[in-house]
Amino acid sequence: MTTEEQLLERYGPLLSLTDLSDLLKRSPDGLRISLQSQSEFAVKWNAAKRKVGRRVYFRATDVAGLIDES
Repeated sequence: MTTEEQLLERYGPLLSLTDLSDLLKRSPDGLRISLQSQSEFAVKWNAAKRKVGRRVYFRATDVAGLIDES
């Protein structure tokens, strides 16, 4: 089973910031702060970010690609 299939099965097509922080073993606030910086990490992960209204989600396919890439 691929990383993408596992993420889609567990979270669905979109991961919330809380879901992503749980997956990466980080606190939601720590992840939020990291994503606001200009680091290489932030640039890559912000590319997977999608806003729906005021909520922030991350596409499972993009997250799987970033995990497999590292």
